[in-house]
Amino acid sequence: MNGKYMYIALSALLGVLCALVTFFPFFILMIIYMYLLYQYKRFSKEQIALLVVIFTISLLIGMRGERMNHSLIPESTTAFTLEYIENPKIDGDLLQVEIKEKFHNENLLLRYKLKSENEKINLQNKIFFSRVCRVSGSLKKPAMAKNPNGFDYRNYLSNKRIHWILETNENPLQHCTSIPSSLLVTLKQFRFTGTRYLIDHFPIEIASLSAALIFGDRSLLNPALLGNYQRTGIVHLLAISGLHVSLLIGVVFYLGLRVGITRQWMTNVLLVAIPVYVILTGSSPSVIRAGLMIFLVLLTTKWKNRLKLLPIDAICLAFIIFLFIDPLAIFDVGFQLSFSVSTAIILSAGLIFSIYQHSLLRMLVTSVISQLAAFPFLLYHYFELSLVGIIANMLYIPLFSFVYLPGVYFLFVVQLLFSNTPIIFVNSFLKIISFFNEVIDYAAKIPFGSFIAGRPNLILLIVEIIIIFAVFCNWEEITSSKGKRHLILLGILLFSLQMELNRFNPYGEVTMIDVGQGDSILIQLPFQKGTILIDTGGTMQYHVEEWRQRANPFEVGKDVVVPFLKGKGVTKIDKLILTHGDIDHIGGSFSILEELKVKQILIPSVIAPSETELDIIKIAKKKRIPVIKVAAGDHWNIDEFEFFILSPERNFAGERNSGSIAFVSRLGGRNWFFGGDLDQEGEEKIIKKYPNLTIDVLKAGHHGSKTSSAELFIHQVKPKTVLISAGEKNRFGHPHQEVLERLKKVNATIYRTDLQGAITYRFYKQKGTFSTFLP
Repeated sequence: MNGKYMYIALSALLGVLCALVTFFPFFILMIIYMYLLYQYKRFSKEQIALLVVIFTISLLIGMRGERMNHSLIPESTTAFTLEYIENPKIDGDLLQVEIKEKFHNENLLLRYKLKSENEKINLQNKIFFSRVCRVSGSLKKPAMAKNPNGFDYRNYLSNKRIHWILETNENPLQHCTSIPSSLLVTLKQFRFTGTRYLIDHFPIEIASLSAALIFGDRSLLNPALLGNYQRTGIVHLLAISGLHVSLLIGVVFYLGLRVGITRQWMTNVLLVAIPVYVILTGSSPSVIRAGLMIFLVLLTTKWKNRLKLLPIDAICLAFIIFLFIDPLAIFDVGFQLSFSVSTAIILSAGLIFSIYQHSLLRMLVTSVISQLAAFPFLLYHYFELSLVGIIANMLYIPLFSFVYLPGVYFLFVVQLLFSNTPIIFVNSFLKIISFFNEVIDYAAKIPFGSFIAGRPNLILLIVEIIIIFAVFCNWEEITSSKGKRHLILLGILLFSLQMELNRFNPYGEVTMIDVGQGDSILIQLPFQKGTILIDTGGTMQYHVEEWRQRANPFEVGKDVVVPFLKGKGVTKIDKLILTHGDIDHIGGSFSILEELKVKQILIPSVIAPSETELDIIKIAKKKRIPVIKVAAGDHWNIDEFEFFILSPERNFAGERNSGSIAFVSRLGGRNWFFGGDLDQEGEEKIIKKYPNLTIDVLKAGHHGSKTSSAELFIHQVKPKTVLISAGEKNRFGHPHQEVLERLKKVNATIYRTDLQGAITYRFYKQKGTFSTFLP
């Protein structure tokens, strides 16, 4: 069976995908796969039958996993008996911890808002394990994604078999009794204690890096630094994986032999130590994969006369075991990246070492192979691929292998043995970390350092995987001119396919993005003729005590609008229209300007811009982005599409909402009115000046407030469709019932982001249809 386990693993994968994603396409792929193996690989009927059995077993396991993945706890439950099964995470004044509800034997996520700084300090140093506690609270469903390509927290937790968030107002350790610790709990306690030990004895820069590399805990890392690692494509180095496990196991094995322990004994010791190490480091998919592989290799070394296993067989067996135990792991991005990249490197190892002799060249090629293998998954989950990742990996892989990993273990062991690490070691290591953090910060800010193509659909994802497979196949023929030519053409196709499909898309779209209590609308013209973003949403920032501040607070521009745009494959915005200076309309602009190319900014011609507008103008000046003040009568054309501004008058001096930019355009055969937070006074001025104005689609002013959408205005323009952007259960009561009644009187169809999520009008030439993200 040597070298054949890969075919079994693919059968298992197709079976799970049939069960958990969509049956028919992957079932057809399985039939094609069987035919190709029988016809071209000369597989016997017995071998084909084995693969069909594996496929069927995987299908049944996947179906069972999906069927069992639901909650048994009634939503009305308010009293709980629970056991803590993971380390708590405290961010600002929020404590979160995974728990097991004892009566239904079901996992929940507990949230508790800390009441004081003293309580925070106290709970940070408490061990939550080995306790059964009584807690009262209410069950809440995790948040769903309300925009295309948005992060679906409910789905994310569901794949971890968590269906409820338990919110409590009482200290979660208030009513507890101790229970005996199991081996698993003891190891988790040791992990928590080890992390706290690092925090107490080292500067935060060293402690956070050490916690990530020793215990697999990245929660201490600075969010900005973590973002830089993500943008430069080296974040995988902060996750314990094959690199870390192999180095550590190799060092331990070597040291064991040096002190006189036999190979047989060291093998036995490591077979016991690897599962322990996997638990100690957090049991992430990457460390489980690495641990399983090394465990299987050591097992075959121990049984070398009865079983032989190639590296590709080891990773395929690890993949099959993983899927059989937890089929839902297929949706985990760490699982996908770990197995895809490792498999690609293992399969290409022979090629790398036979063709490329120089070590630097081998590192470069290995980095390219890793990026290619990760390509479709990075685009699907993060919508972009780092173009500096290849060089960054070449620099930071040796840094982690020969400096960071040995360094954090050395300092940790010295501190444990002598209770005091020489300050010269700490300061030297701190300087190295600080220097390379500055380097990665610089690399992350390199203009055009990312390839943004948007999220591929399922068909495109499969096509990209096939192209990557073809790239690897043709790489074997790189010594011939034909092989080089094919490799270049395939590379161009891979990087241009999705971009060109976007560019030649004949459909246009107008999307009201759900940004909560705010406004943001994206207009995408057909064939990428133009991209216009009207407002960016925004998050109100309130002053809070330092201990309450979150490490990475939610910001609608960064967390909603930018991912939405990147998921659509938007790389530049031709016009960023900021209707007026309120934070809920333009607060997200800072993230837009940082992450994307903006060609022009339009703001209202007002006497007194808001502080936020002035800050945006300063940033635009630094980035050399033209800022144009517009007023009634201004207009512009993009091909056959015309945009005409109706309000405000030039050098407007009134109330801010009255000075909102209001403009009309004809898109997809309908007349559209976009008016920011224009109030009734502003609306009445417009219909007096333009008495023949008719509107098919109205963006309701001020989130459906009764200060906008005047009865006279609605009666004259008679909109057929009205879009209202309002936050779910917002404290202002938007949209107001009075406004809804006015709109019903003219038989307008009403779409609301608070109820339906993002609202999209997709059009082709003069016809189009509305759709909502939520049903």
